[in-house]
Amino acid sequence: MKSMNHMFDAHKNHTGTRPDGRKGDNGRNKGKKFWFSSLFTAGIALVLAAAMFLAGCAGSQSKERSGQADGGDKVIKIGMVGPLTGDYATYGQSVRDGVQTAIDEINAEGGVNGYTLQLIAEDSRGESTEAANAVQKLIDQDKVTAIVGAVLSGETATVAPIAQDAGVLLITPSSTAPGLTEVGDYIFRNVITDDVQARQLAEYAVSQLGCRKFAVLYANNDYGVALRDNFTSKVEEMGASVVAVESYLDGDEDFRAQLTKIGSDIDALYIAGYYTEAAKIAQQARRQGIAATLLGADGFYSEKLVELGGEAVEGSVFTAGFYSGDASEAVQTFVSNYKQKYSQEPDMFAANAYDTMKIIAQALAKAGNDRAALKDEMYSVKDYPGITGNTSFDANGEAVKDVVFLKVENGKFVRAD
Repeated sequence: MKSMNHMFDAHKNHTGTRPDGRKGDNGRNKGKKFWFSSLFTAGIALVLAAAMFLAGCAGSQSKERSGQADGGDKVIKIGMVGPLTGDYATYGQSVRDGVQTAIDEINAEGGVNGYTLQLIAEDSRGESTEAANAVQKLIDQDKVTAIVGAVLSGETATVAPIAQDAGVLLITPSSTAPGLTEVGDYIFRNVITDDVQARQLAEYAVSQLGCRKFAVLYANNDYGVALRDNFTSKVEEMGASVVAVESYLDGDEDFRAQLTKIGSDIDALYIAGYYTEAAKIAQQARRQGIAATLLGADGFYSEKLVELGGEAVEGSVFTAGFYSGDASEAVQTFVSNYKQKYSQEPDMFAANAYDTMKIIAQALAKAGNDRAALKDEMYSVKDYPGITGNTSFDANGEAVKDVVFLKVENGKFVRAD
């Protein structure tokens, strides 16, 4: 609510002295006196009403700043932005559910410094314009203290400047395109970047899998291009060769032309994109006689990959930052709680989002419900023992953590190393 800047002038009190200097009232003067008295009384009422209105506005603004919700409850609002509908909905839903799982646990343990955490999730539909509108709403209308998101790299590249200009912490648990955190000091990332995972997979494929001839089929977006560039450069550094590079667009369903150009004389096909297209590529590649090992990045990490790809994705190897089959107590407790709430196994997106929310809560406990102090505290996070491994943030807000290699074996994800 905007504060009022209007000033009300008080009406002066008039005596009953007549113009000729004599005191006293005739009927006419009595009428005037009554009129002035009524006007004066009305003026006082207006002033009091205005004061009460302004006080109400100030109280409302104070609630927004302090996290005070209607009814007296103290609340810290956390925003989330990502595709909750559309082709990439599974990623956004996983991030939302991971954050909510962490919030439920934190609130059950008493919240943060007496404050209850509240998640406000917004659907970007996988579109940058929608993501920008959602972030603007979270900042301007919902008054969130921090935002988890966006989910896709293109979305995050669009919304990061908005959060930076507003001085609101934004931390993506899934956008992997290099350079996103360079927008400013309010932008963080809790996921392994494309350059790191692509180069490490290339090294693994050459040294551990023994592959020498590679082809790359990449999504023509920020995510796919970054994976392509780093994978191909590392393969060549390792002394192996990339014999074909082809592209496709998000949403494509027919990849036969690209696969024909690639041919079957390769050891491995690196699909630099998301599971939706990867599953179709795998099926079409097998039908065209391409028996090469399928390689991928964290965009493969969804149960949908196996559901859509079936036997065609068997043996695929990809990079991730989380493994739900890890035997540690922390991981298995998270997996059990998540499956109980959502009736499915958590993927890397859910796990990274869960850790991200826990890290934010830890920083809030030290910084208080203050956007600038929260941002400063995030840079102090070192070796946070999360379910995705130990996490630290460098001077650019980038997560420092390990890469996991996974493969599809008998329709399940298992460790490849």
